[in-house]
Amino acid sequence: MDTHTFHIPNISCVHCTRTIENELEEMDGIDSVSSRIADKTITVRFESPATKAAILSRLAQINYPAAEQG
Repeated sequence: MDTHTFHIPNISCVHCTRTIENELEEMDGIDSVSSRIADKTITVRFESPATKAAILSRLAQINYPAAEQG
């Protein structure tokens, strides 16, 4: 099981986080999704067949792209 935290600059309210959580929880392999509005982050716990790349792709599709971290 992997856990990754994504920074989502567009998060501004509970509606945003609920949308993200609902969309990601529909993906196969997603165990849990938690969010923090104040930090503009989501933490996703997942296993195969879900991947970090697939999660990033889904976030972009629903107009909540993750910020580049480096």
